[in-house]
Amino acid sequence: MLLVIGLLGAWEVYVDSSSTSSSILPAPHSIAEALWGNAGLLGHNLAITAEEVGLGILLALALGFVLAVLIHVSPLLRRAFYPLAVGSQAVPIAVIAPLLVLSWGFGLLPKLVVIVLICFFPVLVTTVDGLAGVDADQLKLLRTLDASRWQSFRFAELPAALPAAISGARIAVTVGVIGAYIAESQTASIGAYAGLGREINSDIYALQTPRAYAAAVVLFAFAIVCFYTLALAERRLAPWANRP
Repeated sequence: MLLVIGLLGAWEVYVDSSSTSSSILPAPHSIAEALWGNAGLLGHNLAITAEEVGLGILLALALGFVLAVLIHVSPLLRRAFYPLAVGSQAVPIAVIAPLLVLSWGFGLLPKLVVIVLICFFPVLVTTVDGLAGVDADQLKLLRTLDASRWQSFRFAELPAALPAAISGARIAVTVGVIGAYIAESQTASIGAYAGLGREINSDIYALQTPRAYAAAVVLFAFAIVCFYTLALAERRLAPWANRP
């Protein structure tokens, strides 16, 4: 809290003592006023963005985990899927987002595709590393006890992969918020009707900069809440991970 107060104080002093226009960089007190005065509007847009991020993260977690398991159990699939997964992160989302909207309409689906494309990769990489990091002695013991391949996966590899997958989701949720912003802002000019990304862009174009910054603050807080919610879920679902 002291750090936040210090940063906000330095921001306020800088704006007050410089010739920077409030339409370019509003002071924190102006942003706070915009937050208070537009709470209903920002809350409505947050609900839409939160739905997009929540569903996108769940789909990205499922896709990343399934691909990680396939890559882990099959060297052939590893050689086939991994390069494509890496290459997918270089896809220019800002270019394909409008194409997705033109192909699939102005609903939720194209935004989910953008978020999943951005978010599944951290889950994939961390889960692959978690599966590869299983204690070799534990696997030997299971084979000694005549465990099947499924039993080895269930009792050794899955417990090792679950904390890694959730850690990947914690990384993904922060970039997922960015993905939602990109999806909404890139489609705003061709009909996207709600969401914090659309609100930020519309307010910037309309020179309602304090409200645009207020929407960005809401996104900032939302990402923090999602990150620590997943950290709590990790402690509940995988207590053996012993994370601080």
